[in-house]
Amino acid sequence: MKNIKDIRSVYFVGAGGIGMSALIRYFLSKGKQVAGYDRTPSELTGHLIEEGAQIHFEENVDLIPQAFLDTETTLVVYTPAVPHNHKELCYFNEHGFEVKKRSQVLGMITHDSKGLCVAGTHGKTTTSTMLAHLLHQSHVGCTAFLGGISKNYNTNLLLSSTSPYTVIEADEFDRSFHWLSPYMSVVTATDPDHLDIYGTYDAYLESFRHYTSLIQPGGALLIHTGLALKPDVQNGVKVFTYSRNEGDFHAANERIGNGEIFIDFIGPGVVIKDIQLGVPMSINIENGVAAMALAHLNGVTDAEIKEGMRSFAGVDRRFDFKLKNDKIVLLSDYAHHPAEIAQSAKSIRELYADRKITAVFQPHLYTRTRDLYKDFAASLSLFDEVILTDIYPAREAPIPGVTSELIYNLLRPGIERTLCKKEEVADILAQGHRQVIIILGAGDLDNQIPEFVKILA
Repeated sequence: MKNIKDIRSVYFVGAGGIGMSALIRYFLSKGKQVAGYDRTPSELTGHLIEEGAQIHFEENVDLIPQAFLDTETTLVVYTPAVPHNHKELCYFNEHGFEVKKRSQVLGMITHDSKGLCVAGTHGKTTTSTMLAHLLHQSHVGCTAFLGGISKNYNTNLLLSSTSPYTVIEADEFDRSFHWLSPYMSVVTATDPDHLDIYGTYDAYLESFRHYTSLIQPGGALLIHTGLALKPDVQNGVKVFTYSRNEGDFHAANERIGNGEIFIDFIGPGVVIKDIQLGVPMSINIENGVAAMALAHLNGVTDAEIKEGMRSFAGVDRRFDFKLKNDKIVLLSDYAHHPAEIAQSAKSIRELYADRKITAVFQPHLYTRTRDLYKDFAASLSLFDEVILTDIYPAREAPIPGVTSELIYNLLRPGIERTLCKKEEVADILAQGHRQVIIILGAGDLDNQIPEFVKILA
């Protein structure tokens, strides 16, 4: 791969993705010219354009700026979510450009640093953002490529010119995390997902097993208790377990009430008492244990850990309060896997035990709906009311017979339910009396939240 010093221009095919945008910001910070294509404008692409990226929204080779047509000085980065027959991607491949996946470029950038990577089916965005905050606000520092917008810093990229550490969200989609060489890694969960890529759960687990073999000599693996994964660590890599209540690292003396959570953090050679969670959700006890363990293992002091957990403000679209008053609460959550939805339901029920809770869910991908529709129905049945929209296709073509109705028909008897187009959600929310509403999914329904807030407020 080209040396970064020799690259003048970087072109992104699929520029609006959260992982791609962190790389765009990185190359802009290095003084490179950056341009790219995305399918639709969004708040994020708007910010990137303001920051200096040239982004267009029509699949058209003629719109590629002149400065990005030199094979010697241009690097092309694409996301696997972009189809292989994309016109601009085909042009670059056919004309001898260096074309790399986002994960390959991330692996190259971080290869010479101490990568602190967070992998897993779910929990990785919050855990990695929490870890980045713990390091960044401490004397240790870090660079971080995050899979969500940190509310502490209003960005998904943190830069340090002095710290040897880079925090990376390690994505298992398309085996992307195999390009990384972690110094230490967390594995949060290995529930089956992305079976459109892997085919079987065994192949999915094998991909995680291979990932654990990439941890550098002298590093460490922190693995959640009870996972089906059998790690393949080598060269003196230490293995620690963790969870909310058990394992080498865990929480104790939990105090939950009045909208606050306090815990004690316990691990080999460390006890930190009376830690307050800045985002008081019960799932953040577990996420926090993982983040604190990695921070502790890399030199963040007990006092810095305690202050970092207290001041952590959360991640955009991760149990994110959009409206909160005596009459109505509206949250947005990226949960798009049945296990994540079940956890969201549990967390929200702890906070609002005596209120009616409505979930608005936009399924993400036809294949995921086909493979997991029974589990989706079971998780969504934990709510009092479900409003179900059509499937967000992302990178996929429709599959005959696979619609949101598969989930709808299996919701528990007696639950209030509505099946609708996403364009109808605002009108539905305008009618009826609701108390707590959570918007769920990884699609584009979140773009309508400003409208929902106006209606509900």
